[in-house]
Amino acid sequence: MELTVNLGKNSYSVYIESGILKNAELYISQIFKGKRIIIVSDDNVYPLYGEALIKALPSYECHCLVLPHGEPTKSFQTLPQIYGAMLEEKISRSDLVIALGGGVIGDLAGFAAASYLRGVKFVQIPTSLLAQVDSSVGGKVAVDLPQGKNLVGAFYHPQLVLVDPKTLDTLPNRYITDGMGEVIKYGCIRDKVLFDLLNSHTSFTDLKSHLNSIIYQCIDIKRAIVEADQFDTGERMLLNFGHTLGHTIEQYYHYERESHGEAVAIGMYQITKISEKAGLTPAGEAEKIYRTLKIYGLPYECGLPVSALTDAIKLDKKNLDDCLNVVLLHKIGDSYVYPTSLDFFEAAGVV
Repeated sequence: MELTVNLGKNSYSVYIESGILKNAELYISQIFKGKRIIIVSDDNVYPLYGEALIKALPSYECHCLVLPHGEPTKSFQTLPQIYGAMLEEKISRSDLVIALGGGVIGDLAGFAAASYLRGVKFVQIPTSLLAQVDSSVGGKVAVDLPQGKNLVGAFYHPQLVLVDPKTLDTLPNRYITDGMGEVIKYGCIRDKVLFDLLNSHTSFTDLKSHLNSIIYQCIDIKRAIVEADQFDTGERMLLNFGHTLGHTIEQYYHYERESHGEAVAIGMYQITKISEKAGLTPAGEAEKIYRTLKIYGLPYECGLPVSALTDAIKLDKKNLDDCLNVVLLHKIGDSYVYPTSLDFFEAAGVV
């Protein structure tokens, strides 16, 4: 399956195919005519797929940088290590960066590629469900600051995205669950048919025969939204349904308790509950989200008072012109951006 993200000179293709990793050179050779590649990965993914990727790129001089896994790696302090490796391997603007891993590696390697020598081409090869359905597409690359997630970043699109669903076979169950948080988000914001499909199954194992088409559907929704709003000032904010709370929950626990998808799941349910109480969403939509989260083993509450999260909410990137833009639902499959203030959350008490 192939999708094209049409962004003029920044356009690129996304290929979804089981086993595509072993044919990586066939696709990379179409967008890269140089010789030198640096592969950035982590210590969970590289032992599984690093050597296989190098073997699949026999025409290129490949170098590797393997970083610790986990969100704490996606920090400003890691960047000098990446830049240093690039310099040591003599990576130039005619060379290529490949991000091999989940969302952390994709964001981090992408930001390094965007900023090193003012821009080096890069390719995304996402190996987690969350990265395959969401973060590898759209050109958002970033690192975290102590004050909040993704606060330093850029819009820098990959040249190519290769999605190999077979890499999900080696994911721990928690990271499948994590990715399902983003899959459910896409059903909530834009695709009731997808949401109903998720609800017609009893577990991820039961759903797995639909996996390739689900990945395609999620990417296609994101493609359409990104094409309409490349720089995240309007419709693209819809992709952050649940994230305003989710990011703050992640940060509160220093990225050591809830994963990203788990925190987003809590955010989607809790924000919809608040929205229902305010009369901004019809009653019963939060309950539908709750039932779906339960099917896929995702949390729906974290037990924190909203007052513990408000400082981080103030730094939310959807806070424009002193107005906090929160993504709400008209109903499942139909979302909108609602301009408000912190008072919206303070009515919740505990989330």
